[in-house]
Amino acid sequence: MKVLIINGSPRSNGCTARGLKEVEKVLNDEGIATKFVNIAGAVIPGCVACGYCEKHGECFRKDIVNELVRELKDADGLLVGTPVYYAGSNGSLLSLLDRMFYSKDFPCTMKVGAAIASSRRAGSNTALDEIEKYFSISGMPIVTSTYWNKVHGFSSEDVEKDLEGLQTMRNLGRNMVFLMKAIALGKQEYGIPEQEKGCFTSFPEGLGE
Repeated sequence: MKVLIINGSPRSNGCTARGLKEVEKVLNDEGIATKFVNIAGAVIPGCVACGYCEKHGECFRKDIVNELVRELKDADGLLVGTPVYYAGSNGSLLSLLDRMFYSKDFPCTMKVGAAIASSRRAGSNTALDEIEKYFSISGMPIVTSTYWNKVHGFSSEDVEKDLEGLQTMRNLGRNMVFLMKAIALGKQEYGIPEQEKGCFTSFPEGLGE
């Protein structure tokens, strides 16, 4: 089994990375392979709605987004971390996730998704909510922990003092392992749930009477 880990912070070794590493250690100790990717330094423009990906199965920009889509295809789980800016996620990370989930040409049904946030004080819950929406719209079970999935601090050294936050990360890792293994057993016994397609609500002629 494999989990793709995306550090959505412009700092490769900051608070967000420290939280993600705590989860990664649990995953590795439980025999789960991981791919840890930092987006720090990457220029990630937003989607321009050009339609290229619909015909070619990848974004026309041919950047880190396409690389991560390929990694996600072979992964059983996705773990995304973000710092908190103005009670929201890092803009570059959201541009990446927009393009990543829109351009992929494969279903993510029953791949598990987990998000963590790091903040000095507040705003973590709304940032987590932003990321988890990508999972919920894609048929991905969302991994929870024993508290909100967040760590606190202004530096990675501060996060070391957030004992409850690090505990939450470890419990998140254990829950992620359990859920992936449980889904793998379910696939063997029952297969993947059928996903209906075809209906598209747009009301081009109005709602009627």
